[in-house]
Amino acid sequence: MDNDSSFRIVAALREWIAGRAPGARLPTSRVLVAEYGASPVTVQKALRTLAAQGLIETRPGAGTFVRAVRTARPLDFSWQTTAMRSPNSHLGGLSPALRAAPQGSIALHSGYPDRELLPERLVRSALARAARSEAALTRSPVAGLPELQSWFAQELGSATPVGVTPPLSSDVIVLPGSQSGLATIFRALVTAGAPLLMESPTYWGAIQAAAQAGVDVVPVPSGSEGPDPGELARAFQETGSRVFYAQPTYANPTGAQWSESTTTQILDVVRAHGAFLVEDDWAHDFGIDTDPHPVAARDDAGHVVYVRSLTKSVSPSLRVAAIIARGPAKERILADRSAESMYVSGLLQAAVLDVVTQPGWQTHLRNLRPQLRARRDLLLTSLREHAPDAHITTVPAGGLNLWARLPDGTNLERLVADCEAAGVLIAAGSSWFPAEATGPFIRLNYSGPNPGAFPDGARIIGQALLSNH
Repeated sequence: MDNDSSFRIVAALREWIAGRAPGARLPTSRVLVAEYGASPVTVQKALRTLAAQGLIETRPGAGTFVRAVRTARPLDFSWQTTAMRSPNSHLGGLSPALRAAPQGSIALHSGYPDRELLPERLVRSALARAARSEAALTRSPVAGLPELQSWFAQELGSATPVGVTPPLSSDVIVLPGSQSGLATIFRALVTAGAPLLMESPTYWGAIQAAAQAGVDVVPVPSGSEGPDPGELARAFQETGSRVFYAQPTYANPTGAQWSESTTTQILDVVRAHGAFLVEDDWAHDFGIDTDPHPVAARDDAGHVVYVRSLTKSVSPSLRVAAIIARGPAKERILADRSAESMYVSGLLQAAVLDVVTQPGWQTHLRNLRPQLRARRDLLLTSLREHAPDAHITTVPAGGLNLWARLPDGTNLERLVADCEAAGVLIAAGSSWFPAEATGPFIRLNYSGPNPGAFPDGARIIGQALLSNH
């Protein structure tokens, strides 16, 4: 009987609402109880039904009102085109490395290590302690927490050979991630419209940062041991550039590491042209078969501007990195940095400092090596068995990625789509070239989730390659 009464009240109130303007107030529950001869419970049930249908809304302390019905209509934003004019730089779309992976897919496209490769216990404990510290409530200095500056300086200083002056903590600028630092460096040292030399292929984020800064990128081809010093010297000479961006250690995407000879020759070229080398040491913590040897440790004349990130190795939620620069270059970078973001969250800095100064941090890094090696070798073996057309010319001695050359004529767009349709996400290599790609490539991350699925992923890639021709 209550249900029948509820339906009767709903039907009657729908007719009442149809004849009222939006915002009209409904009779009170007490009036409705008396009018329909129903219990308060039945009246409330009827009102909940009408609210679920979007016909009424309750405002606490005011009553129940007829809800305005909002009809969908096309929106016109064309006025913004005139207001914004042409963009100063042509930024590409979202990198394939940042795409979210659907549930159950085999994710080989990402640029970040899986959660099980992170120091989770250290991170959680550090965040808890940081939340109870003064850093949770105070503003950080513009250049960063002095203790964290000191840690970055000491780490690089420990690699400095005899005869080279190690950096000071005052040479360190803490950043909210290295991506923002690259944009700052390019704005401060290159300036809009001026040429920037850049390894090719290279990190897609550096290409984006250069576009954002409005600089003119000049690609310098790079091989398994880095760029050819003669080619670099010619590029400096022909363009008049004074800045070269590179990743000497476990380069993204190729995994290349500069040899001792290449490092010496490139430093000589940079010094001879009175130029800067922007060294992006993104994979410092991901050595497998070799150790990182920062180029910046061999320079005390301010030619090398060193970028050191902790985001990937500590946690993607703790976006903290640092620039180490000397002389007027450091002051110019700091000025741009302060205008960009004022300062980095002291809470995040305190948490990161806590992690990297715990004894467990070094233990974590030692345990990380064999895990990365096992994943790299499993994916490499799987590709050689199931996708032999994906040629790995350089087995990386560290980092997170394999860089595979595909047969000429491969339709990358179709290959990526076919793999995704079969449940495997891969990244087309075109995003890693600052100019035209030199061939069809794909980048595969071996540090992602579920390494047990690598053989299946390689099999799907191999099948997609066979059907691509």
